[in-house]
Amino acid sequence: MRLPRLNFARKSAILFPMKTLSIKEELSSTSYPGRGIILGKSACGKYAVAAYFIMGRSENSRNRVFVRDGDGIRTQAFDPSKLTDPSLIIYAPVRVLGEKTIVTNGDQTDTVYDEMSKGKTFEESLRGREFEPDAPNYTPRISGVMRIKDGAYNFALSILKSDNGNPQSCNRFTYAYTNPQSGKARFIHTYMGDGNPLPSFEGEPALLDAPCANIDEWTKTIWESLNADNKVSLWTRWIEIATGKFDSRIINKNE
Repeated sequence: MRLPRLNFARKSAILFPMKTLSIKEELSSTSYPGRGIILGKSACGKYAVAAYFIMGRSENSRNRVFVRDGDGIRTQAFDPSKLTDPSLIIYAPVRVLGEKTIVTNGDQTDTVYDEMSKGKTFEESLRGREFEPDAPNYTPRISGVMRIKDGAYNFALSILKSDNGNPQSCNRFTYAYTNPQSGKARFIHTYMGDGNPLPSFEGEPALLDAPCANIDEWTKTIWESLNADNKVSLWTRWIEIATGKFDSRIINKNE
């Protein structure tokens, strides 16, 4: 007797749809999500929306601000006299390559920019990179790219992480979103919470409800939802999908 073929993927999609989380509740659910990228589409459907934030526990990590750098941003020391190790904290988190906006949590921004300018895909551009060499945490490298062209919008997110803390193995995940839903965003971050060592992000990027009406409401919602003691800086951007014109905001705890 021939057994019926079961479509488990389809059953899972029906029985276990991904839960849409409140952006406020998700961001405030842990005191230390680390660094985070949020990409999505505004509730009105007119804008591609983005956010990147950094947090810190050490004096060196907290001694930072975001500053504008052309169409992107870079980090710099708030008090240069207190900067002890710039290797993993000074970088350009955001760069623009034509119709693409690249957002990452490290110097892989430059790698993605350089490799994609040569015609490589987002995923291909990260093949030469791994998680950060900051034992015992082995902080994941998280990256995102938004592409707006001819009135169409899509984005992708990536994470490069150690295999359960084993630095000999690198796990690579890329998530691509074509024509994302209005009023929804995807959220990926470096840590699942505080700890020693810090536990790396797990699973698919979270699906967030993004009902904000404008960039100022979006920025305020995110900033106020982050842990007051550990948050350091926030960058946000709304890009008009029809034209590619954008508006950005920066908030620094150190002013």
